[in-house]
Amino acid sequence: MQPSRALRAMVLASGLTAGATGAQPGASGGTLTVFAAGSLRGPITQAVQAFEKANPGTRVALTFGASGLLRDRIAAGESVDVFASANMAHPQSLSASGAWGPTSAFARNALCALARPGLVVTRDTLVKTLLDPGIKLGTSTPKADPSGDYAFELFEKVERSGVAPAGSARSLADKALQLTGGPNSPAPPAGRNVYGMLVAQGQADVFLTYCTNAVLAVAEAPGLQMVDVPPAINVSAEYGLAVRKGAPQAAQAFADDLRSGAGQQALRQAGFMAP
Repeated sequence: MQPSRALRAMVLASGLTAGATGAQPGASGGTLTVFAAGSLRGPITQAVQAFEKANPGTRVALTFGASGLLRDRIAAGESVDVFASANMAHPQSLSASGAWGPTSAFARNALCALARPGLVVTRDTLVKTLLDPGIKLGTSTPKADPSGDYAFELFEKVERSGVAPAGSARSLADKALQLTGGPNSPAPPAGRNVYGMLVAQGQADVFLTYCTNAVLAVAEAPGLQMVDVPPAINVSAEYGLAVRKGAPQAAQAFADDLRSGAGQQALRQAGFMAP
């Protein structure tokens, strides 16, 4: 589960175009509306390009954002055909409403730490660094963005695993700066990795985010450091996919492509793991 040179190479190579599959059954014309987690921007965009090429006349309209906020927009009545979330809970809540089909896992991610230049921190000293009162710890916003939920789950594992003493989970939660993913968070800058930008600007000394995000941030700003999270406290981020009942047949075809076709290939190239 720990990131490696291979993962970094895969993410950096994700600009390569995934091979288009043959035309999908029922994917003939019209526009699909897809909501997807922001961490999926690269591979989902790539998957859409392959899908549209394989299915002339079908167009996919993409919206990216924090999965919890996207889920709220769908629940409030926005018309969406496919929802690709960074967790299982948000699409499962839509499935439970009866208006959406079942939720299936289609990818996994893990957490890494993105650290500012010059900070002396390793995998073995990461927890001590996070607990240091002088260290600004950045996370995304729980409930609105699964990345924040996973970070706070990591805080609990730090204490349960015995890596740090009793009270550590509360200490980490209290000091965490929820800098992204919330309803009032600044919009991510166009063409820039928001996590790398926040650390480079000094708003956080260490930011807990997905490993795929950390790889991209370091590539954009090489002075930043990507630090592996110890296996005993890392969290597996399971991504869930659901299709609206009554959506065009092409919606199911696109979802199937993300699970096993060119879309899944694009996810692997971007460093995501199999579900």
